[in-house]
Amino acid sequence: MFFTALSVQDLTTGIIGGINAGGEQFLEGTLAAVLPVIWIALIGLHLGRGYILDMIDKFTLRLGADLLWLIYIAVRDFLVISGVIMSFMFFFPDVVITDNLPITGGLAAVCLFGVLLIKLMGDADSNPNLYRLVTLLLGLGAAFYFIPYVLGVQANNIAAGSAGTLANDLVTSTNQVTAVAMSYISVAFLAVMGAAAAIYAMRTGGQPEAETK
Repeated sequence: MFFTALSVQDLTTGIIGGINAGGEQFLEGTLAAVLPVIWIALIGLHLGRGYILDMIDKFTLRLGADLLWLIYIAVRDFLVISGVIMSFMFFFPDVVITDNLPITGGLAAVCLFGVLLIKLMGDADSNPNLYRLVTLLLGLGAAFYFIPYVLGVQANNIAAGSAGTLANDLVTSTNQVTAVAMSYISVAFLAVMGAAAAIYAMRTGGQPEAETK
């Protein structure tokens, strides 16, 4: 039996590569596990807006009411931004074909970015039509994420027969062709909305547009 001697450089390169690959897998797995919590908290806060407004009406001190509203807005919008940032892994084909991720997770991220775009161009808290549009996008995004997450990622190891086939189709690593296509479609939508946001920001100079009277 013959053994091939490894140089120190080869051994070092192999160890560093293994550490980097393991760290990347750990980070992506952590993000995939945290995103459902982000979505649930975000949907809960958005739908709980009426409850927060009722609480604000009960405050006798104006400062307390303003602080509650500011905290609510800050936490809610922070979750939207965090969800978009954490979902960037869905835009990289090499990631989606390696990890077990929801097949339409990229489209869910696009819906979140659409919410940010609406908030950039208007006030969804005072405009009922914009609020309904944000609600629609959040509901659509949650469906895009949770349906393949529950029926695919979570059921992938226990489902059998036709249910197992459906589960495999809903997971990126076991349906790589569709996963890559979804990734590119999501990037295209994101690019269009990003261009719209950039044009709007340049046109307004970073200032809110004056209301038409």
